[in-house]
Amino acid sequence: MKLKQIIIPFFLLGFLLYSCSENQTLRNSQDDVVKSASNPLFSIPILPQEMTFCGEKIYLKDEDIRERLEKEVLLNAYYHSATIGIMKRAHRFFPQIEQILKKENIPTDFKYLACIESSLNQAVSPVGAQGFWQFMPFTAEEFDLEMSDEVDERLNVEKSTYAACGYLRHAQDTLKDWLLTAASYNRGIGGVRSDMRWQGTSHYFDTDMNSETARYTFRILAMKLIMENPKDYGFDIDHMELYEPYKTNSVIVAESIPNIAEWAISKGFNFKIVIKLNPWIKGNKLTIKKKHYKLLLPSPSENLKPYKAYN
Repeated sequence: MKLKQIIIPFFLLGFLLYSCSENQTLRNSQDDVVKSASNPLFSIPILPQEMTFCGEKIYLKDEDIRERLEKEVLLNAYYHSATIGIMKRAHRFFPQIEQILKKENIPTDFKYLACIESSLNQAVSPVGAQGFWQFMPFTAEEFDLEMSDEVDERLNVEKSTYAACGYLRHAQDTLKDWLLTAASYNRGIGGVRSDMRWQGTSHYFDTDMNSETARYTFRILAMKLIMENPKDYGFDIDHMELYEPYKTNSVIVAESIPNIAEWAISKGFNFKIVIKLNPWIKGNKLTIKKKHYKLLLPSPSENLKPYKAYN
């Protein structure tokens, strides 16, 4: 009896202490939620009433248009690992892409198309599209991108960007509208015209398309909004280590290289570095037949060196 009298008070005391601790934890959690809700990094701004794409004003008052755009904004704004990666790589590759787009008289907003196609990676799709611009083999051939046992120029950023400009120019000449041109990169020019013809429409926003193409241009617009206003969407690029553009020198290869690994070492580099800068080379040799190739090698100031050089 005396033992129970001793144990019970201690049990009650422990229970009371545990309850107080749990209540304090709950209050702390609630405070954290309130702080998170008031932190701009945990929210996104209200969509604007209008924005521009390729220099043309897009009105965002229609309920359907706003909801479809907001869906893509939410998906990208809260998919941090992917979107941060795109921002880092964009700092490296956008200058080159923008320069080519301007030279070819294509609006620079189409750099965001490359972002949604490949995330600025040398991506390979399940259906065989490859590179920043995701060219299928038959389209690559149409726009003079070489594909062979040794070379795949879909993975050459410079050449594939010129090829993408060729397609976009052709689509714009046919469709006379940049939004439709963007949609055609997914649907094809014939597919876009067919959808509009039987529905009697003249604008992308008025045309019902398959689910992928229906999202496609909205994905581009969402990426533009986020990347042009990163802090509004929770991305503090001032505190990110953005990837710098590669500093390179170009070398014209006019004679076959039977062993690229040995050739690279003779130049003071290695196979890994050569392939990193020239991902369009598929193996360890490069055979010169009808044309010469331009290879990129690191400039002396570039931090791409054999590892032993840093020791």
